[in-house]
Amino acid sequence: MSTEKRNPRSFSLDRMSAQEMVRLMNEEEMAVFKALKAAEAPIATAAERAAKAFMAGGRIIYVGAGTSGRIAAMDAAEMPPTFGIDADRFVALHAGGDAAMGQAVEDAEDDPTAPIELLNQLGASRNDIVIGLAASGRTPFVIGAIRHARAKGIWTCAVVNNKAAPLLDDADLGIVLETGPEVLTGSTRLKAGTAQKLVLNRISTIAMVLSGKVIENLMVDVKAKNQKLKERCVRIVRELSNLTEIEANDQLEAHQWNVRAVLDAAREKV
Repeated sequence: MSTEKRNPRSFSLDRMSAQEMVRLMNEEEMAVFKALKAAEAPIATAAERAAKAFMAGGRIIYVGAGTSGRIAAMDAAEMPPTFGIDADRFVALHAGGDAAMGQAVEDAEDDPTAPIELLNQLGASRNDIVIGLAASGRTPFVIGAIRHARAKGIWTCAVVNNKAAPLLDDADLGIVLETGPEVLTGSTRLKAGTAQKLVLNRISTIAMVLSGKVIENLMVDVKAKNQKLKERCVRIVRELSNLTEIEANDQLEAHQWNVRAVLDAAREKV
């Protein structure tokens, strides 16, 4: 596996200065963007399938272990406040459960049956899609989830960092991110993890744009849970209407900080 090979550029890592290590890691990160460019087509397909599932009332279910699972959980957690959706529309199943979010539970990834139970508890159906993330592409927890989901007729996607990953044979769609050997051998929280995070950023964001959760490039369904987000809501309303700052603020307060409701009301008055 390329992600487990030694990177010849970092053989002398332990003898480099801090700045030399920073420079090397920056240079190596360029492989992430090359990998993303090479995978543009399947990433777009995954985003389209996610949008289709979302608009049909289904869920986008991420599955991962270790770094991949934590990346998945982060993306899922950010969807409700950003796009004003219910917390159960993007779901992350992490090997080891909540305990593995703050502390590594390394052996949890070796259980291929645990995700079957979790998917069944969720009542996963053909309305949903399942996206499995594994740098090696051979993590039993993720493979078990993808196989079970596909057996139930659920559309599946594999996000891996090795082109010979077994997981690719089990999924309907494969997204291969060839980021190569890590600066720190086998530490896939580096390039591989970064690439996976960027893929989920693209899939979830594009899915929401395609689902009508964005006007122009503005988050019109953002949840105003703090002062910063309230100020953003005011700016969004001003960008998309003729309201002044004071009027936008007053209208948002009157509509419980619902940007879309304010915009709809403003259009009716025109």
